[in-house]
Amino acid sequence: MKKIFFSLLIFSSSIIYSQNWETSYENSIKSAKIQNKKIILVFQGSDWCGPCIKLSKEIWSSQEFIDYSKENYVLLQADFPRKKKNALSEEQQNINNFLAEKYNPNGYFPLVAILNKNGEVLGETSYKKVTPKQYINLLESF
Repeated sequence: MKKIFFSLLIFSSSIIYSQNWETSYENSIKSAKIQNKKIILVFQGSDWCGPCIKLSKEIWSSQEFIDYSKENYVLLQADFPRKKKNALSEEQQNINNFLAEKYNPNGYFPLVAILNKNGEVLGETSYKKVTPKQYINLLESF
């Protein structure tokens, strides 16, 4: 019984802190237009890039950012894992490659691009050792 309760507790808390990171560029653009929101496009190496992992843990996973982003952004993630067990489908890899060619031709990781609802770049940043509030202020400056 304790195991079931503990499992449900962990599952429910992960739902509370979860975000809806989109992986489709087309769906992100549609959502941004319908909701009149900007897009946060993140290029990351989720299983090898230290600053990417820190950005996820320190900023994206913070309750302050989660609450803020729900109201203000469509979240789009382009992940480039290296470990075989984390390999993406060929279709998803092609989508991410397209995004990289268009928005990250220099291959920077992590790269955070703020796009308007038409997919035009408003500003770019990366990992910063700041509080979630300071990072939000940076994003708002674009």
